Amino acid sequence: MQNRELPEALNQLSERIIGCAIEVHRALGPGLLERIYEEALVHEFGLQGIAFERQLPVTLKYKGVELIGQRMDLIVERQVVVELKAVEKVIDLHLAQLVGYLRAGPYPLGLVINFNVAALRTGVHRRINSRALVQPVPNTAFSSASSA
Repeated sequence: MQNRELPEALNQLSERIIGCAIEVHRALGPGLLERIYEEALVHEFGLQGIAFERQLPVTLKYKGVELIGQRMDLIVERQVVVELKAVEKVIDLHLAQLVGYLRAGPYPLGLVINFNVAALRTGVHRRINSRALVQPVPNTAFSSASSA
């Protein structure tokens, strides 16, 4: 993943997602389970008119075999992978998981949002998949409803 400038529309979408997460964090605070934050965040996305899919399976290929078994928390507007955490500290493994999801998509932008922090902005980690910036995201069935 190289640092590459994102299109303005992706930056704006990223800010909208983070704004929704901040709203959820202000209301609920730290210390809850990840699934509670996910429920609240998708509700906020709905209120803000942000399209999303949740708990999508990740399909990886290894020597001609499809490997299935992991799920992405959220895909927003078919472009941004959002992985939610409620942990003491985001570690390199969490970020590597996000990078793997970006490459599997391919999606141009990913966010790890950790709600277990005093100020949410310190819990947001962003990764860019420069390979996906030159490729269109596949047009798959998409709705704002849960798929899990």
